[in-house]
Amino acid sequence: MPGKVADFLRTTELDPTERAALDQGVTVRRGQGYTLRVSATPAVHRQLLDRCQPLDGAPAIPAQRKARREYENRVGALIE
Repeated sequence: MPGKVADFLRTTELDPTERAALDQGVTVRRGQGYTLRVSATPAVHRQLLDRCQPLDGAPAIPAQRKARREYENRVGALIE
């Protein structure tokens, strides 16, 4: 999961399963940002992705929208 998505999710209300998956993620530095490797079932990833919907709106920073799209593509690849 891109770091911008992880940062957004840390500020939102999550259920205990989602919070545990996020807290147990491993941070991997990537250039200027980071990626959070989260070991969770595809269903949990789908729930986290659903919670990122506000990042699609106009108030979101373009980098956040792009990070959410990247995460959506990764989750889509997991489920297929």
